[in-house]
Amino acid sequence: MTDTDETTMIRIHAVVTGMVQGVGFRYSAVEQARRLGVGGWVRNRLDGSVEVEAQGSAAALAQFISWLKVGPRWSQVEHVAVTGIPVEPERGAFGVRADR
Repeated sequence: MTDTDETTMIRIHAVVTGMVQGVGFRYSAVEQARRLGVGGWVRNRLDGSVEVEAQGSAAALAQFISWLKVGPRWSQVEHVAVTGIPVEPERGAFGVRADR
């Protein structure tokens, strides 16, 4: 890891599939993101997946994406699709958004 990884801000959109609703995934994602200093949001989708937008340092997001691939204890993550998206100037604390 270089200094650039620790200071470069990036933003990602992710869709997590598997048994990821009703198992504390959103709550655990909020805890993990806040612990890592990542901003953004998480929400359930009508198709049973969980959607995430997250922004932070490259190093923090790498750790967060690794966590998304495992999830909390009771989840069973099948796949995580991650796409880079433009960084937003203001990033608030990570939180839960209304389901979609």
